[in-house]
Amino acid sequence: MADGGITVLDGTQLLNADLRLPLPNGAVTGSQLIPLCESEASAHLFGLSLPVSAKSAVIQRLNGNGDLRSKEFGEGESQKAMIKEYLVTLADELKDDPLVISILDGHALRVFMDDEDDFAMLAESLFTDLDVDDRGKLSKNEIQNALVHMGVGMGVPPFSESRDLLDSILKEHGAEGEEQLGQSQFAELLQTVIQDLADALSKKNVTVIRNIKVINGSKLKKILADENLLSSVLESMFQEWDTTTRGAGNKEKLRAIIESKAPELSLPPSETSEATVLLYDQVFENVSEETGSLNRFAFLKTVKTILEMFADQLEANPIFVDFES
Repeated sequence: MADGGITVLDGTQLLNADLRLPLPNGAVTGSQLIPLCESEASAHLFGLSLPVSAKSAVIQRLNGNGDLRSKEFGEGESQKAMIKEYLVTLADELKDDPLVISILDGHALRVFMDDEDDFAMLAESLFTDLDVDDRGKLSKNEIQNALVHMGVGMGVPPFSESRDLLDSILKEHGAEGEEQLGQSQFAELLQTVIQDLADALSKKNVTVIRNIKVINGSKLKKILADENLLSSVLESMFQEWDTTTRGAGNKEKLRAIIESKAPELSLPPSETSEATVLLYDQVFENVSEETGSLNRFAFLKTVKTILEMFADQLEANPIFVDFES
């Protein structure tokens, strides 16, 4: 996979997974077993360190039958069953809130390096952006900022994730000093740094969680399946509809109400992307124009049908909301 490309971790990687790590000898407590559960999950998720929020959510759910940390698990099958339960619970969490990752292996950096014109344009653009005083000179230590500007999308891991690796490469090439470089010299230094970084990543990939949310209809389906929660949401929407339209509503006003409730309904924010606009257009294309005089019963039925259409569309074609751009 190319650097900067994305992989969605939605839990399917954990279901029916064979355990890879050795089990402890003898009985252990939940506190001792949890780190192994986390390591086992990481082994199936490209070596990713699980976010604290995901780990906390899993433990909270597993604590439903008592304090997991104080339980004792005998050697062998008891431990294996607990680890399996952890993986299945984490898979369910990721189904609702998938993680989006990029696996940086040096490929994208080599793509830039292999095309002289592309690299020249990249180096020139970075030099211009960093030369804020328009002096035609940059100090060597601006190479670090150039890497930051390139970012994960171009295959460079964040310094927060790979500080030791990046600092080591910069130090090796003296890219920490104040020596002033012209554009061509800057490009030459950048080229050697990128080449070494690509080589290092090819030997040891870096997995990075992207700030991208996947909306796949899973949470909306849970709302639709919970009669009490669904009733509360629909009643709230009807009150807003009845108050604001007073019998003079239309499809556009109904759409506006649903768009305003997007966070509550786990729908993508309206007009965040072409895909989102298309989603709303496709769903409301099937909604009758005759919505102005909907009574309470008809309104609740109509909106429920609309939400079901959203859930089906999102399951088939999830929406990616990019908070990095």
